[in-house]
Amino acid sequence: MARRLLRLRALATALTLAFAVTLPAAVAAPAAQADTSTCSATGTIAAGDYTIQANEWNSTAQQCITYTGGTGWNVSTANFNLGTNGAPATYPSIYKGCHWGSCTGNSGLPIQMSNLGSTVSSWSTTQPASGAYDVAYDIWFNSTPTTTGQPDGTEVMVWINSRGGVQPFGSQTGTASLDGMNWNVWTGQQTSWKIISYVLNPGTTSVSNLDLKALFEDAVARGSINPSNYLIDVEAGFEIWQGGQGLGTNSFSVTATANGGGGDTTPPSTPANLAVTGVTSSSASLSWSPSTDNVGVAGYRVYRNGVQVGTSTGTTFTDTGLSASTQYTYTVAAYDAAGNVSAQSAGVTATTSAGSGGGGGCVAGYAVTSQWGNGFTATVTVTNNGSASSNGWKVTWNWGGNQQITNLWNGVESHSGQSETVTNASFNGSVAPGGNTSFGFQANYSGTNAAPTLSCTLN
Repeated sequence: MARRLLRLRALATALTLAFAVTLPAAVAAPAAQADTSTCSATGTIAAGDYTIQANEWNSTAQQCITYTGGTGWNVSTANFNLGTNGAPATYPSIYKGCHWGSCTGNSGLPIQMSNLGSTVSSWSTTQPASGAYDVAYDIWFNSTPTTTGQPDGTEVMVWINSRGGVQPFGSQTGTASLDGMNWNVWTGQQTSWKIISYVLNPGTTSVSNLDLKALFEDAVARGSINPSNYLIDVEAGFEIWQGGQGLGTNSFSVTATANGGGGDTTPPSTPANLAVTGVTSSSASLSWSPSTDNVGVAGYRVYRNGVQVGTSTGTTFTDTGLSASTQYTYTVAAYDAAGNVSAQSAGVTATTSAGSGGGGGCVAGYAVTSQWGNGFTATVTVTNNGSASSNGWKVTWNWGGNQQITNLWNGVESHSGQSETVTNASFNGSVAPGGNTSFGFQANYSGTNAAPTLSCTLN
């Protein structure tokens, strides 16, 4: 039975991490308000310099986590019922550092183990008297300062308590007396990383100024941590097999410093040349020039109207789920593996199109590419949705305000009052089926600048 349990736990851990790799890089959202909840299996809630994550990966039963302020949160809805000889249903947790490329701010990480000055943590929990769960840190080391995938160094689990007969991965291989407490030590080997677990004996509901570095040094001495690897992430939460509702963190903190002071504190350079590369009636696509960093850029945070809406590990991003004929302003900031964040870039404005303007074998999409006090530029994309190549095209619309085109390229413009007509230039009238061409213009306006509804016909 013990060997069967170990095999199942090994499979469970592999499945947990495989799932984690497929998660989108999440990212720290704007600071949450108290009593913010998420019932999404992959939901996250920002808590200052920390991120709270739902991380329900092995169950479809409803789980909700609720942020209560500071670093406090709890499992507000859960009633799991899995066997303890298999994988847990979930690992809701709070973390600092970089979890699969999603980095918190001001973490001081990464720090190479050989240069680690101290790692100290305090954690106060609420633990219900029913259910099957552990109360455990999950701490990751990697061979490089950052990774967006599975860390390849060592996973260090620190169990401060458990109930219901659950056990760590691997097998018990020793004991240790560290930081004035007694620990049972379990070790195991995954395909590409080592696991070492420290199980507090007896268990507790809280620790104060726990010297995690003392455990790491013990793990180095046992051959479980390579001192050239980097500490990248410290998580604390609950692996739950049964029950779970009522588990909670009252407060949590972790501070890591390098020898001689803090770790990496230099933010990346501010992203430049942010531009709108395309829009539809429900999306806007962006690109920008890469930032630089003294260690390495981990990714970029994208803000819409001042609120973070996503992250990207590259220099492009498409924002979806937008409203038609609506103006949005975007900025981008770069972050590194230590959670240092650059200043936000200069903003750009995108206006989603009004939808398909057509009926004559083509559709025309309208996008404001930049806007300032009394002027703007826009691009109109003409797409042939017919079955034959065009000999020419025409786009018409009526302005809803006092807009006036002052300069237009890649087309021929005429107007009467607020009614506009643009026909093809001599070189772009032929558009193959499914193909597209575009024209752009600069215009003046005052007051509002609502996107017009376009009509498109082919010759």
